[in-house]
Amino acid sequence: MSQSVKFSNVNTLFSKTLKQKINTYFQTSLQPKTGNRKIYLKAAILLVSFIVLYGLLVFAPLHWSVAIVLCLIFGINLAAIGFNIMHDAGHNSFSDNKRLNTLLSYSLNLLGGNIYFWKLKHNIAHHTYTNIDGEDHDIEVKFMRIHHDQKLCKHHRYQRFYFPLLYGISYLAWIFYQDYEKYFRGRMGDKIERFHFPLSERIIFWVSKLVHLSLFVIIPVIFVGWLPTLIGLLISGTVCGMSLATVFQLAHVVEETEFKTIDQSKVEEEWMIHQIQSTANFATRNKVLTWLLGGLNFQVEHHLFPKISHVHYPALNRIVKQTCSDYKIKYNEFRSFGTAFRSHLKVLEAMSK
Repeated sequence: MSQSVKFSNVNTLFSKTLKQKINTYFQTSLQPKTGNRKIYLKAAILLVSFIVLYGLLVFAPLHWSVAIVLCLIFGINLAAIGFNIMHDAGHNSFSDNKRLNTLLSYSLNLLGGNIYFWKLKHNIAHHTYTNIDGEDHDIEVKFMRIHHDQKLCKHHRYQRFYFPLLYGISYLAWIFYQDYEKYFRGRMGDKIERFHFPLSERIIFWVSKLVHLSLFVIIPVIFVGWLPTLIGLLISGTVCGMSLATVFQLAHVVEETEFKTIDQSKVEEEWMIHQIQSTANFATRNKVLTWLLGGLNFQVEHHLFPKISHVHYPALNRIVKQTCSDYKIKYNEFRSFGTAFRSHLKVLEAMSK
């Protein structure tokens, strides 16, 4: 990750005002900034659902049609665990208990990923340099052109047609290929310096990969056979990948968000304003979607205050909106999932030319 890109600190009145308002909200409401009983209940529901679905798929004699439906639900469950449990814990916002945050953040390892890599790629690079080409690795999608500074290739003219395939395989490619690529190369991206990788994390990497392989491949093959295991893994993995990729894209790769070209390693705006310009909310009134996505449809609030649990985002949303209005700063928000998705498609089409 680059240490050379700097944000403006000339006029930080907006940031100071917004931070003061948010702090005042928590002081007057007497709430902790971390999660509450709602997030603990949600975590319990999702983890119990994981155990039940896994048990049924691996150990119960199911008709193939029922198994397919359960695999679809299992894929949603995997994504929901990532959105709600791992994501908050990875930002240390799930609980005020740091050990609990650390423990739950390793749910990503259980699902096949690696929390050490994720924190480097997501917490540091993505949350600091959002939508900046060469710095934000989350907009470096193979075979896709998302940023105008990225090289235009012939195959990009078709990206609006083949993107569902790439989004669908993204989770399986991540856990079965990209993690190993990062491990052996020691880099998050092609232009990035080698990262520090302590021995303890190397051991955790291999142990957790073995545990995941056992849970999702070896044990299922023993009990249901290799073909049902392969089909089930493809179905659940595709649903999970499509869910993860789509949520990220609708939060950052839409018409209203900015993709800046950085000259002389200097961003003209202060960091908070840059986050608002490069991020968008969607379907914030949809309570079911908000529950499943762990508040990541409130992406603006999340990027401004990543260490505050998502259970508080609806309340923060009103404060952030009003402050943006007071300072005449454009606030990006789509009323529905559908309008955000259509906007994303327009960006893919624009970047294909």
